Amino acid sequence: MSKIKSVIADYKLLLNNVPTMMTILFVTGSIAMNLAAGKIIFNFANVAVTGGFILSWLPFLAMDTITRRMGPRASIMLNILSAFFNVLTVLFLWLVAAIPTEAPYPEFNHVFGGVWFIVLSSTLAFIISGVVNSLINAGLSRLFKKNPNGAVAFFFRSWVSTFIGQFIDNFLFLWGVYGIFAPIFWGTSLPFMTCVVTGAIGGIIELICEVVISPIGFAVVKKWDRDNIGHEYIEAHKK
Repeated sequence: MSKIKSVIADYKLLLNNVPTMMTILFVTGSIAMNLAAGKIIFNFANVAVTGGFILSWLPFLAMDTITRRMGPRASIMLNILSAFFNVLTVLFLWLVAAIPTEAPYPEFNHVFGGVWFIVLSSTLAFIISGVVNSLINAGLSRLFKKNPNGAVAFFFRSWVSTFIGQFIDNFLFLWGVYGIFAPIFWGTSLPFMTCVVTGAIGGIIELICEVVISPIGFAVVKKWDRDNIGHEYIEAHKK
């Protein structure tokens, strides 16, 4: 019980220190990304790109920005929080789809009815990739001893950690759905190497998005530095 109270208190401190708009973008971006992943917008030779790719850079850029200012712990905590709200959103939409109505609403029920192992694979992939992204981003700061908070350090840390994190996210999702559960419940599957290649291609696409948009993240974190945003949380976890 004391451990739970400690975690809740830590979340309260974190949410009081992270700017509200960043938390909103983090959570809503994660939810929108996962909902958009239900539509395949490009498919060639078993390499599929879903609508989620369009927005997947946003949670990762948010993680990189928060890691740079407040450390990987803060980023991982928000990652888990956004995954929690994503699951709640999916459950809510599933409940609405399950309510019997006079009109059939087949399109709504088909889209939001949900497949439990897709939600499970997506959630676990997002959490694991977020942890990896945050830890790698923080670890790479050791390569820039002279100026770990400069632009070069921020961009290098963000780009490397984003590619690795996005690859893990894409691969684990595909492997979980089509390598573990789909053969059991759908009678179909994707080869292991297809999951690897698709994950890598998705990581490259999302890395390009990160490269284009990361200057905004650096501008945001520099403003946080000037305004001393998050100082209470930083001091509380300084050790």
